[in-house]
Amino acid sequence: MVRVTRASDAAPGPTGSVLVVEFELFGQAFKALNGGPIFHFTEAVSFMVDCEDQAEVNHYWDALIADGGAPSACGWLKDKYGLSWQIVPKRLVALLSDPDKAKASRVMAAMMQMGKIDVAKIEAAAAG
Repeated sequence: MVRVTRASDAAPGPTGSVLVVEFELFGQAFKALNGGPIFHFTEAVSFMVDCEDQAEVNHYWDALIADGGAPSACGWLKDKYGLSWQIVPKRLVALLSDPDKAKASRVMAAMMQMGKIDVAKIEAAAAG
């Protein structure tokens, strides 16, 4: 957390409520604006986490669905606040963009059957 800005009596919403939160994740700065009850999270906005290996996929997946989050399909999930995340192993991206179209297609078909991405299964699909 870098900074929390609270609403004054001139701002919309209750005085003292959180208006803007500035935070940093892995060196990347973010600002989140409290849009109030009329603006809801949708899958139209998500955070993508590039992962080096299965252990990293498992770490982020488990942490983000903990305490009320929910898994979805193809590496997507929602955290306990309803924000969408994509937990993606770098190997998946490489295999999906492989010049061998049949290989990339097998990997896509395997991924479409998954919630959390399983690197060993996408590697097996790539191998045929």
